[in-house]
Amino acid sequence: MKQPRNSILQGMMGNLSEISGEALEKKFGSYLMEGETIQTGFQLIVDVIVFTDRRLITFDKQDAVSPKMRVDSIYLDSITQVSLETAGIGIDDSRITITYITSPYFRASHGVICEARTYEFPKRYDIRPLYSLLQKIAYDNHIAINS
Repeated sequence: MKQPRNSILQGMMGNLSEISGEALEKKFGSYLMEGETIQTGFQLIVDVIVFTDRRLITFDKQDAVSPKMRVDSIYLDSITQVSLETAGIGIDDSRITITYITSPYFRASHGVICEARTYEFPKRYDIRPLYSLLQKIAYDNHIAINS
């Protein structure tokens, strides 16, 4: 399934703390699969989220000074649902929850297994463009899976 992610991602990132492509490649290039390319990425407090042409990679640091880090991937073609919770009054953050298929089969006849991952964003970020992008990916995947 081909999607025009690159242009959408570039427009979306003006609202977030974007990390330069060169910095992303230098720091996270060793985590890429052969032929995979980084599209964009951004910083969330101490964590980093990198979008490639194939997946969303989360680099989840324990804290700002520890070298310990967890790396998780969500393949873009496995995203099936996205929800948004905007920040309210006070200190709460905005959240995007992504539901994605983790089983090797994407059709119900094979027993689909899904998980969800929630990303928190400081309330000063406008996460609506990211939500719209992820919702478009989820919708396209829904159509592809059920056709």
